Amino acid sequence: MKPRITVLTLGVADLERSLTFYRDGLGFPTEGIIGTEFEHGAVAFFDLQAGVKLAIWRREDLALEAKVPLSPPSSTEMTIGHNVASKEEVDAIMTQAERAGGVITDPAHVAFWGGYSGHFLDPDGHLWEIVWNPAWELET
Repeated sequence: MKPRITVLTLGVADLERSLTFYRDGLGFPTEGIIGTEFEHGAVAFFDLQAGVKLAIWRREDLALEAKVPLSPPSSTEMTIGHNVASKEEVDAIMTQAERAGGVITDPAHVAFWGGYSGHFLDPDGHLWEIVWNPAWELET
């Protein structure tokens, strides 16, 4: 297996609500919800960098497809990290996420390791970290 990720799929309770959050609130490009002609197939894909896609799919449909039990959602299973080029960009994105309906759990602040970061939850409780790391150079 090559060390790469091409699609990150988030299980969501309300596909339309999540589409609105990511497309309209955060500005992620998408063609909208597709696959509605298939039972359990409705999904939306968002184009990220380097060919990576973010997908949102109903939690029940994801569980059915993967043949795993539907369990209660948890915000402590993982974080989705979004690294940016400056502290100001962290602040701007945190504000954008809150205006879009995200819940700020950890306001942006200087981190113990010298960076600057904050955390928010999307409408389904998926935890995002917006971070500036002075040791990392980002491609623009």
